[in-house]
Amino acid sequence: MKLIGSLTSPYVRKVRIVMAEKKLDYQLVLEDVWASDAILKITPLGQVPCLVMEGGEAVFDSRVIVEVLDTLSPVGKLIPPSGRERTEVRTWEALADGMVDAAILARLEATWKGRREGERSQAWIDRQMSRVLGCVKAMAEGLGDKPHCAGTHFTLADVAVGCALGYLAFRFPEIAWRDEHPHLQRLYDKLAARSSFIDSAPPGAA
Repeated sequence: MKLIGSLTSPYVRKVRIVMAEKKLDYQLVLEDVWASDAILKITPLGQVPCLVMEGGEAVFDSRVIVEVLDTLSPVGKLIPPSGRERTEVRTWEALADGMVDAAILARLEATWKGRREGERSQAWIDRQMSRVLGCVKAMAEGLGDKPHCAGTHFTLADVAVGCALGYLAFRFPEIAWRDEHPHLQRLYDKLAARSSFIDSAPPGAA
């Protein structure tokens, strides 16, 4: 299998962590979607991550990819097969991914070279960042003093939340979520010590 992605994308990182936890072999192919349209030859979305299976078929969107990956190996099941537990894990993933969506939109508005300074909207940035902070608060309230986001063991919920918080730490270090939400800090520290998180950390991340 080939995973097409970048080293800084939190969505790609989520897939890389799942592949590491599942002990799946793959080749990482780096692609900068802002510098090249080559990815459009593989997926019409023009986004990473994109997983190219051994038969050549492309699977895209991180949530779809991790669903497929969890079925490829019995090692370390990350998504419950059905019922309330599955819904809880996937809802955590949606919350974490939604936070990342908003954070990326805010960052693009502030930094994308395609906009001139006078074209940037601070109101749009503020709107997206309010979503980010709301998601962080919801994560903290949902976690409470539990050892994991969902259930009593490590799941995809923890992977998604860890990647989302890692993206904040990487791109928005000024946000004081650690001080305001010590339970999230405790979870993040525990996740950050796993080899799958260490090996997938973006370059230059603290």
